[in-house]
Amino acid sequence: MVLTTIADGVLDVAQGIYDTGADLVGTPTIRLGVTGLARSGKTVFITSLVANLLDRGRMPHLLAASEGRIAAAYLQPQPDDTVPRFDYEAHMGALTGQPPRWPDSTRAVSELRVSLRVKPNGLLAGLQGPRTVHLDIIDYPGEWLLDLALMDQSYDDWSAATLARLATRDAGAEYCKAEATTDGAAKLDEVQAKSLAATFTEYLHAARAAGFYDCTPGRFLLPGDLDGSPVLTFVPLSPGDAPRRSLRREMARRYEAYKSQVVRPFFRDHFSRIDRQVVLVDALGAIHSGPAAVEDMRAAMADILGAFKPGRNAFLTRLFRGKRVERILFAATKADHLHHSQHARLTAIMEALTRDASDRARFAGAETQALSLAALRATTEETMTHDGAPLDVVRGTLLETGKQAAFYPGALPEDPSHILSPAKDGAAAWLDEDYQIMRFAPAPLNLRPGDGPPHMRMDRAAQFLIGDKL
Repeated sequence: MVLTTIADGVLDVAQGIYDTGADLVGTPTIRLGVTGLARSGKTVFITSLVANLLDRGRMPHLLAASEGRIAAAYLQPQPDDTVPRFDYEAHMGALTGQPPRWPDSTRAVSELRVSLRVKPNGLLAGLQGPRTVHLDIIDYPGEWLLDLALMDQSYDDWSAATLARLATRDAGAEYCKAEATTDGAAKLDEVQAKSLAATFTEYLHAARAAGFYDCTPGRFLLPGDLDGSPVLTFVPLSPGDAPRRSLRREMARRYEAYKSQVVRPFFRDHFSRIDRQVVLVDALGAIHSGPAAVEDMRAAMADILGAFKPGRNAFLTRLFRGKRVERILFAATKADHLHHSQHARLTAIMEALTRDASDRARFAGAETQALSLAALRATTEETMTHDGAPLDVVRGTLLETGKQAAFYPGALPEDPSHILSPAKDGAAAWLDEDYQIMRFAPAPLNLRPGDGPPHMRMDRAAQFLIGDKL
């Protein structure tokens, strides 16, 4: 383990020297990480961002675009030949089809490079020609990001925390019953181990469906080519004796193998090279699921930031300590499910949810921002009369039935503490509100030349994330 840590440190230094030298003598590159917790719309976010960088008619708050300094934008081959390409064309085709449909979610790491030809600004603008800036977008599942917190946890600590959570959730009842009758000190039985792992995996899927976010290990949910391998066949067990060749000893060994062979390579090869980051969150979905889901999401935000190396990418810092995440955007997605009159309240809730995480990032020298946005606007706004009073609603096509419907989800509170306090106190339900959620299909797109897909605040997100480099 010590030798592995030293080797990773040497690789970080080497990568820092390479990246710093490339930016100094070559074309500047921004590596933007995009991740999202369950049902947050990560694929749509990336597709819309790329489409609106290629056709910038709807990007007035991206200053380089509104000032006319982006002369051209185009897709180029990505620099990492071993990473799958983000299938932008297929995803855009799904959104622009007749009828349109939401694209399939990506289930592994992928990458896409957008190159921008940018005219300089400032006093020396007339003396310099356009320069090229590469934007490398790295797409990875949020479930894998939460696994980084396991690096600092022993098997016994992880087991204790996981079993404590399972005991409070209905979805964990079956696994808790199976674990209670398991003798961890008995000789390893592979059939038993696989059965326990299958039951535990079923719990993780059920917990995620119920709106919870602390569903680690993340590869149990998105196994990819590791499906069925021993490294994904371990479970939490109560503390006790762990003699040689026992079930408990083998579970601890596989847990450590998961960290060293799955989690650490992901951090080294992808995550540690990111210098800008977007974390997408379905905050409305969590509020709809209840106070427990909101508190779980707040804790997940803190764990996510704990995985980052926030700070400024000064020359010596990049050279000897690897890249640091300079800017982190926490974005509440699906803002088009609310009337615009409630967007400020959603943003305030997002700011409150990420307050602890943001304070730590700012202390380390990074910039953070919370924002409510819709990567693709699927609704229109209306004001109806209900019980003699005006009611602000959104109208869209229901995903399940294909019918048009007007929808009022309930009024978010002006004070975010009315959401966060019951969540922290362990309330089972909201006392005075019943927040609803509806799933809308994408609206048909009729794009004029030069316009990207309609959105809400994607230009503000782009300005925060990359505007200073343009």
